[in-house]
Amino acid sequence: MGKKGLEGGRYKPLSEEDISRIHETAMRVFEEVGVQVNSDDALAYFRGADAKIDGRIVKLPRETVMELVGRAPSEVTLYGRDPKHNLNLGDARVHAGTGGTALNIIDGVSGERRRATLQDLKDIAKLVDSLENIHFFLLPTYPDDVPSEIVDANRFFAGLDNTSKHVMGGVYTSEGLQHVLRMAQIAAGSADELQRQPIISLILCAISPLMIDAVYGDMIIAVAQAGIPVALPAEPLCGSTSPVTLAGNTVIQTVDSLAEVCLTQLVNPGTPAIFGSVASSNDFRDLKYITGCVEMGLLNASSAQMAQFYKLPFYATAGMSDAKVVDAQCGYESALSLLLCALGGANYIHDAAGLMDFALSVSLEKYVTDNEIIGMVMRAVEGVRVNDDTLAFDLIKDAGPAGHFVYARHTRKHIRSEHYQPSLSDRDHWSDWQSKGQQDTAARAKARAEKILAEPGYRLPDDIRQRIIAEIPGIVD
Repeated sequence: MGKKGLEGGRYKPLSEEDISRIHETAMRVFEEVGVQVNSDDALAYFRGADAKIDGRIVKLPRETVMELVGRAPSEVTLYGRDPKHNLNLGDARVHAGTGGTALNIIDGVSGERRRATLQDLKDIAKLVDSLENIHFFLLPTYPDDVPSEIVDANRFFAGLDNTSKHVMGGVYTSEGLQHVLRMAQIAAGSADELQRQPIISLILCAISPLMIDAVYGDMIIAVAQAGIPVALPAEPLCGSTSPVTLAGNTVIQTVDSLAEVCLTQLVNPGTPAIFGSVASSNDFRDLKYITGCVEMGLLNASSAQMAQFYKLPFYATAGMSDAKVVDAQCGYESALSLLLCALGGANYIHDAAGLMDFALSVSLEKYVTDNEIIGMVMRAVEGVRVNDDTLAFDLIKDAGPAGHFVYARHTRKHIRSEHYQPSLSDRDHWSDWQSKGQQDTAARAKARAEKILAEPGYRLPDDIRQRIIAEIPGIVD
């Protein structure tokens, strides 16, 4: 089992003064600019909260914003079907996993791309269940072969039925949301048990800049009423849906996400609301969304500091690449943004495994390579342990000048805990690498993925599976 929940926060792109100025600007936006609320029910909740409302523009006093933010829990636990996969979000504890709603799946070796299917989603869940450094399963693909009216329930069933890790995902219709909540209640044992130990959580996004959508606003209310954890990210893009500057982008992201947090607390004080960011940038040649830029890491690390300032758990975004195959670009883009975000202390880093091609595609090979990257990043988050044992003065004294430490008990004791042990990286001599077929990273990743998928995997207990299939309309078994 890979390390998770380690304390980050050593990397701080924002100074204390920077945080204060971003907060002050965000509060001025709430008071002087406002947020457009397109949900009638959401508007009614804000109307009862000391807000100034002009049409659909809601302006909130900073005191009201901070009072509502203060109602939200500072820590949220997301549960796995297996307790070893529970995630305790808050402070600067770091977890990383999958994400996206990709339309395609890519062969990471050949670059061949096709539409993703429901079976692909099941395979990815099974693969992720066996990858030790991927801490959670956020539904990563949209199955092209499932009718839209039943896609929400089938996506969540594919997750719950193929991994014991926590399952998070977005939904597209209010009816689909109700089916997903009912399915999760069956899997958990009851509605009360699902609230007590939530094995699923939902994602509902603001529309940058400064808007709560009508459908998503209604669904935020429904999820808050159910008391289920909800991630509330915003996706401002530098130069198009936010100012081009990173500070200006962070202001928009802060207001967008806090507005959603405020709504959840108006509906049901104490709702487990997760402050969130999917902030990134545009390719300024044609304004397309890009995911492999280093600025994504900077933006999300900055927002991690803002989340810590507001004492809210944080849903972050990092680890993607715009590459089309599992190559050097795929590795360095994914690693850089993930490392910045994790060292910044982001609690729940989604998109950290599998996504490429501007988040339009996933790759089985990339899940395996990202599993390796996450393991290395978590070792960096862990930092350098300094105590009498690790300083090893007595050992150094015993070995003396020109001595060695190869056979020391101290070496055997610490070698695996002190140094990350890769499961994919090639550390053979040249001749040994040649004798094993001269495989590159993508080929080795493909072999590991195929091996995992050929073996039996996790399934829900049969009685629960059959009850879900019987009670939830349109489940494809």
